[in-house]
This record gives sequence, C-alpha cells and structure tokens, in this order.
Amino acid sequence: MLQGQKKAASPLMVVVAYFIIYVVWGSTFFFIEKALHSFPPFILGSFRFVAASAILMTYCAIKGYKLFNKRSIQEAAIVGFLLLFVDMAGVIWAEQYVSGGVAAIIAAAAAIWFILLDKPKWKENFSSISTVAGVALGFLGVVMLFAEQIMATDDKTDGTLKVIALSILVLGSIAWTVGSLISKYFKKSEKEEKEDLHVMVKTAWQMVTAGILFNITALFTGEYASFTLSSVAPVDWFNLGYLITFGSILAFSSYIWLLQVRPAMEVSTYAYVNPIIALILSHFFTSHAVTSLQIVGLAVILFSVLLMNWKAYRTKLSSRGKSKKILQQENKADDLRTSNGQMQTNDIPETEFVH
Repeated sequence: MLQGQKKAASPLMVVVAYFIIYVVWGSTFFFIEKALHSFPPFILGSFRFVAASAILMTYCAIKGYKLFNKRSIQEAAIVGFLLLFVDMAGVIWAEQYVSGGVAAIIAAAAAIWFILLDKPKWKENFSSISTVAGVALGFLGVVMLFAEQIMATDDKTDGTLKVIALSILVLGSIAWTVGSLISKYFKKSEKEEKEDLHVMVKTAWQMVTAGILFNITALFTGEYASFTLSSVAPVDWFNLGYLITFGSILAFSSYIWLLQVRPAMEVSTYAYVNPIIALILSHFFTSHAVTSLQIVGLAVILFSVLLMNWKAYRTKLSSRGKSKKILQQENKADDLRTSNGQMQTNDIPETEFVH
C-alpha cells in the first residue's frame, strides 16, 4: 500500500464532514456572542464543557474505550487547561466587547505563533522566505485589526475595553499554540503508548478540565451569585445547546474522522473558511458593522497563513504527484505480468517503489 494512503470513505460523508467543520466551527463564534445575552462568560463556558464532556464520556463508555490512565489524564488536563480553558475563556470573555467575526480573524492568526514557538522546527521554518514573509504579513493583519477597533466609533463599548479584548484573544491564541505543541511533543515510553487512552477519551478529559476550571472561575468572580436560570431567554438555551452538540461534539468528531480518511493538510483548510463564516454571520445577524478594514485585515491574515504553509503545500503536492506516478508504474507492471506471464523486478527503477 502507498505511504500516506487513507481509508476509503463515502464521498457524501466526506462532503458533509467538511461542511460541518467549515460552517459549524465558523458559526460557534456567532453563537457564543448570542448566548452571552443571557449567560455570563464563565458560566457559559462551564455549562458548555460540563455537558459536552458528560455526553462524550458516556459515548466513549458505550463504545467500550478505556477511560482511566493516570499519565494520559494528566496530559489531557494540561492540554485542556491551555486549549479549552485559557483560549476559550479568552474568546468568550472578549466577545462581550468585540464581534465574533473579529474574534475568528484573530484565531486564524494562530499560525503565527506555531511558527514562532515551535522551536524544533525553527531552522526549517525560518529558512523559508515564504514562511518568514507570512509571519510578517500576519502581524500586519493583526495590527490592522487593532487599529480598526481603536478607530471604530461605538458608544456602547469603550475603545480601551476593545483593545484589552483583542489582547486577550491574542494571548488565548498563544495558549492554544503552547497546548498544541505540548500535545505534539509529549514524550511517552513504548509501554505508555500501548496503555494510552483513545483520542476521544482524552478529549473528554480535556473538556472535564475546562468545565471544572470554568466553574471555579465563575464562583470566584461572583457570576453564580447574580445568575438565575429563569433569566435565560429560550433562544439562548438553544444557542448553548448548539455550542454543546454541534460545536463541541459533532464538529470535533467530524474533524477526527476526516483526519482518518483525508490528508491532514487538506483538513486544515477549515482555518481559511471559519473566519469568513463568522464575519458573514456577524454582518447579517448582529449589530456589529463589518468594516472594510476588517475585510482587508482578514484577507491579509488568510494570505499570510497561506504563505506560512506554502512550503508544506508544495511538498504535499509533489509527494502526491510522485505517489500517482508510483501507482501508475505498479499498475503497468501488473498489466505486463498478466500479458507476458512474468516480468523481472529490475525492469522498473527501484526508486519507484515505496517499501
């Protein structure tokens, strides 16, 4: 079998899964903004991740996955703290003052921090002109968004609060990057690899961590003292339910499934679509105005992400072309064997085989 070959999957299922990670993940920024009309930020995060973790853990138990492993749970707690608590708390809190569209654009700029903080790949990343140009352009896009928020006239929100919100969004993106890199480079022994928990179980533990931390924060900030369930509008229960079922469970499951059947580089294209979806929803269904500077900033950041990934895209395309050539050679060899009875292996260059 060719290297990198993915499992066969129904084309319809692939299209549906891509629709989910493109549109649903992009829409979560909008639904967070709407749910904040009734829920304080940390209570919103608490309800979302406690419910999502309970549902996901129940699913894993029904599937018969192993649920407990001390080392794996510790790793999940660290990653959950950085990805689902620090980053998501930043997003939820910031959306009290900036639109979901702006939050999504800042989230798309996380690629900058992956380049700057992934020390083992510094030599590779900074030897590429396109990657360095992408980082510089990405910073320019973020600065444009800060300038746009400072210049925007909005009687409801103080300009200083908007800048603080944007700064927290940036810090959240950095936390997301650090958590992702910890997960990437987390070393395990061969024995620990065998005893490791299923990715869905580890994600459930990450959500448990986030749910607990959101609860603690809500208690210390006094949100529970002033919150009553009766004050929640029916539409905001729907918004919360959407974030739990579609945002945290369905979209993530689709993402994990796509990684099994499609190339990771292809799946990562959701990062280009999510902020566009968020900005469209913000423009048509909220009171936030989408300015030309926001659109230009989005275009600059998305182009910077493309530049930062350009080397990887070219390598992937080159590899895919080589794989097709290998497959053609193997099919040709099979045809010759069938028609001529047999053929010597050395009739085809050895470099054309993947061992």
